[in-house]
Amino acid sequence: MTSMRVLLLILALLLAALQAKLWYGSGGQREVAALKVQVATQTAENRKLQARNDALAAEVADLKAGGEAVEERARSELGMVKPGETFYRVIDGAQAAPASGAPAGEAAPQP
Repeated sequence: MTSMRVLLLILALLLAALQAKLWYGSGGQREVAALKVQVATQTAENRKLQARNDALAAEVADLKAGGEAVEERARSELGMVKPGETFYRVIDGAQAAPASGAPAGEAAPQP
């Protein structure tokens, strides 16, 4: 029976070593759980960036297809006006003092 006890002890130690490697070793359960969290985080980031890319691609297609988008951009970002149009800038009297001597409610002429 002594050989049976030795065999049982060896098997128990082998099982303990394998369990330790499974839980704490390289590629173990802790590492797998950490990698799953990283994958979920990266997937969410990828979805966000894909939505942004889709929006930018739609904007590029709109700019290539028609002049309305280009005109809108020129007006809003560059402050451009069409030939023959008059540009008026309304300045709130409470926010800014008149710079050209004009009364507070009127717009100063722009070049």
